[in-house]
Amino acid sequence: MSCAGCSSEKDNKVHGCQNNGTCESGGCNKLNSFDWLSHMSSPGNQSYDIAEVRFKNGRKDFFKIPEEVEVVTGDPVIVDVPNGHNLGHISLQGELVRLQIKKKKIDKSEVKGIYRKADEKDLAKYRTVKNRELPTMYRTREIINDLKLEMKLTDVEYQADNSKATFFYSASDRVDFRELIKVLASEFRIRVEMKQISLRQEAGRIGGIGSCGRELCCSTWLTDFKVVNTQAARYQNLSLNPGKLSGQCGRLKCCLNYELDTYMEALKDIPKIRKALVTSKGQAKLQKTDIFRKIMWFGYEGDHNWIPISTSRASEILEQNSKEIIPASLALDKLETPKEENKINSDLEAMDRKFRKKSKKSRSSKNRGNRKSRQQNHNP
Repeated sequence: MSCAGCSSEKDNKVHGCQNNGTCESGGCNKLNSFDWLSHMSSPGNQSYDIAEVRFKNGRKDFFKIPEEVEVVTGDPVIVDVPNGHNLGHISLQGELVRLQIKKKKIDKSEVKGIYRKADEKDLAKYRTVKNRELPTMYRTREIINDLKLEMKLTDVEYQADNSKATFFYSASDRVDFRELIKVLASEFRIRVEMKQISLRQEAGRIGGIGSCGRELCCSTWLTDFKVVNTQAARYQNLSLNPGKLSGQCGRLKCCLNYELDTYMEALKDIPKIRKALVTSKGQAKLQKTDIFRKIMWFGYEGDHNWIPISTSRASEILEQNSKEIIPASLALDKLETPKEENKINSDLEAMDRKFRKKSKKSRSSKNRGNRKSRQQNHNP
């Protein structure tokens, strides 16, 4: 969640904590929303009366802005929640909020309201309440171990009025935590809410750096988690290595789905090779496929050289084999070889000729030097 330094003061300017993106509270960079319409004023001075409010670890909700309350992005506000009130920070306003509500199909009649802007007394109490979260989480983990429950406690979030605490946990099976709730309620004197989250949501709440070198997608912008299976890796010709395909959550990386549609579209023109192609030279097995260049490499048994042909030529040979027609070779002539492959081969041949000339020159100069030294030895 945003820290107190991000809020505005009487001049209605958001000051920020000046930490250059490294927020001490660990929440300023999670699920940020860039308001690209902030420089545009609403037509006819009509402002949208609903704002997006962010809580701890990027959790967001929508609340109505009363007419008598003026807020800007970053302001701490007291909002209405069931059985009490909570403190959050304004994260988005204006036209983008209207688009988000339309996208998520939220009923505006069910949206709760903002009471007022938070003052120093509210912020001081809020910081006091937040200081209870870590000790509560550590103690709760000890209680879970004593009760021998198969669950992992990820985070604890206290409500700003200190009347309720939400415990986020992950588990592989159904957990009976009725006894746990009784122990927590009697020890911490609060109302307890247990909320189960998936492993992907857990990784998003904790955050981290992915193998790409950037912050995790689930903790910066990704909110809808789609199913990812190994077929996505197979379609993209990726090695089925669990260590490389798994994210920090232990599940397959969400980014495997990002380019999947492009690969599926390109694979429509690639023939399915279920058996070796038969030619007069023998049976050629598929070794490699370049999906986007539409090139397929085949190799004969006992031959280490791969022959590149176009996908259209592979489809033609498949059709001939189905009619029991055996072509003379994979490529009818040299024109069948893709231009890119011919260019690579010509470059390699030119490089070989260049190094052959250098080696001949070095050998000849060495021989001349040896002859001169022998002559000098014979003619003192």
